[in-house]
Amino acid sequence: MPTLDDVARLAVALPETEERDRRGARIWCVRDKVLAWERPFTKADIRRFGDVEPPRSPIVALRVADLGEKEAVLAGGSAGVFTIPHLDGFAAVLVELDAVEDAVLGELLTDAWLACAPNRLADAYLAARTP
Repeated sequence: MPTLDDVARLAVALPETEERDRRGARIWCVRDKVLAWERPFTKADIRRFGDVEPPRSPIVALRVADLGEKEAVLAGGSAGVFTIPHLDGFAAVLVELDAVEDAVLGELLTDAWLACAPNRLADAYLAARTP
């Protein structure tokens, strides 16, 4: 199961991505656009879970291209990938690190990077990956 350090390692391996601190939490940005961030639950989030036990492992939020992509990612049914009411209408998903597979996390991070990177940078990255 991946850790926050794994998230950091994968994120900063993407071109021009850097880790920053925002109010004591780690965030990852490409050219000042946030693609991923630590997302602890607030008291209000926990109340919204009601009788259901909220995930206790570290949670990261990851950007997606748009709300259609968000729905597709959630419909994919990958373990550990979910959303909460606070993110309704926002193009991001949550990932429970203790439940997600390494490959899924890597793919979601890359997709988050592609959603945030400038077109030229994203195009160059994709061209370099194509044999």
